[in-house]
Amino acid sequence: MSATVQQSPFSTANPHALAVILEASETKRIIASSDIFDIAGIKLWARDRPVSAELQRKLQDRQLRDPLETCLMAEDGVTPATLADALQALLAEDSPLARLVRPHAAVIAAHVPQLPLHSVAQLLLTASQGSRPESFDHSVKAMALCGALMAAHGGGAAEMRSALLCGLLHDLGEMYIDPAFGEADADRALDFESYQQLVVHPHIGHLLVAQLTNYPKSIARAIAEHHERLDGSGYPRGLKRDEVSPLGRMLALAEATLAVLRSDTPQLARVSVALRVVPGEFDMGWIGSIASLARLEDEVPAQRDVQSLATRLVKLDDALTEAHDSVEVLATSAESDALKGALHLADGLLDRLRTGWYASGLWSTEAVRPEDAAEVEAVEDELIHRLCAIERAAWLQAGMLSAGDTHRLNLLGQSLRSVGQ
Repeated sequence: MSATVQQSPFSTANPHALAVILEASETKRIIASSDIFDIAGIKLWARDRPVSAELQRKLQDRQLRDPLETCLMAEDGVTPATLADALQALLAEDSPLARLVRPHAAVIAAHVPQLPLHSVAQLLLTASQGSRPESFDHSVKAMALCGALMAAHGGGAAEMRSALLCGLLHDLGEMYIDPAFGEADADRALDFESYQQLVVHPHIGHLLVAQLTNYPKSIARAIAEHHERLDGSGYPRGLKRDEVSPLGRMLALAEATLAVLRSDTPQLARVSVALRVVPGEFDMGWIGSIASLARLEDEVPAQRDVQSLATRLVKLDDALTEAHDSVEVLATSAESDALKGALHLADGLLDRLRTGWYASGLWSTEAVRPEDAAEVEAVEDELIHRLCAIERAAWLQAGMLSAGDTHRLNLLGQSLRSVGQ
C-alpha cells in the first residue's frame, strides 16, 4: 500500500500573500532572485525581472517547482537598520508600550541591528510594510515587547535574538488568509465561522518559518503557539501547560498584552488585569515585569456609574452559574464523544473563570467602591471576553457534529454570548 504524499502548502502561490507582495511592489523593488519554474519545468518568470500583475496571471493554478517565497527578493526592503529605526521611533512615543519597553531599551537596541534576516522573512516583512503598514507596526511592537520580556528575565545574546525574532515574525501567517479575517478585532468581533479562518494563521506562520527559513525550530514552534493558553482555551490546537514551549508562553503573553494596548482602554493597569484575571491562562513567570510596571502607572481613573456596574456584576454572576448548569444538562443528552469532550473543556474553563471571579471579590457587589470601579470594570470586561473565548474553544474542540449536537452546542453558545449584550 503506497503512502500518501502530502502536498506542501507552498507548492502554489497563495493568492492573498501574492496580492500583498504585488501591492508592495508599487513602492518597493521586488524582483525574482532566481528563475521561476512550474512543476513541469516550464519557465514562468526570469531572474531579476520585477514582479507584476502579469506574474500573478502566470502563477494562477500552477504548481511550482520551488516555493514562490524563495524565488523573490526585496532589494530596498526591511533591514536590521530599518528595524532599529522603527524601534527608536516606538521608544520615542508617549505610550504605555513605550513605557513598558523603555527600561530595557539599551539591551534591545544593541541586539536588533544584529538580527539575521532570512531572505523569505525579509521579503514578507517588506511586503507587510508596503501593503499593510499596521501589520508591520504590530510586528515591530511585538519584537520590542518580546525583547523587553527576555531582557527582564536576564536572557543571553542567543535568547534575546530568538525572542526578538519571535515577535517580529509571529504574524507572517496572516498574510496567507483573507484580510477580512485579520486578528486586529478578532477576539471581540468575529463570529465563529470567520474565526475558523483566522485560527489557521499560527500554523501557516509555523510552516513558513520551519520549511522556508533556517531559523531554529524553537522559533517556529513558538509562532505556532502564540495564541495558545495554558488552560487549553487558546488556538489552533488547544494546548495545555507543558505542551506550550517557554518561547511560546512568552510570545502568547506578548500578543495578549498588545491586544489590550490596541483596545479602547490602552493602559498598563488594564493589561495587568487581563493577564491575571483567569488563573492558569498565562505563565506567571512572564507576567511579573508587566505587573510591576503597571503598578507604577500614574493613571487617573475615569468616573464610573457604580450602581450600574453592580447590576451588571449580578448579571455576570448569574451567567456563570447558568452556563455551568447548561453544560451539565447538555452533557446528559450529548450524542457523541466529540460534544462530550467539548463540553468537558467548557466546564473546566468555566471553573477557572469562577476561580478568577471569587479571587476578584466581585461576587460581593458591596465590595465595589468608587475608587476601585475602573479595575472592577476591567475585570468584568475580561471575564465577558473569556466567556466568548470558551464558546470558540468548545467549537474548535468539537469539530464536526451531528445536527442534534450542533444545536446543543449552539444553545451553550447563545447563553455565553448573551452576557455582554
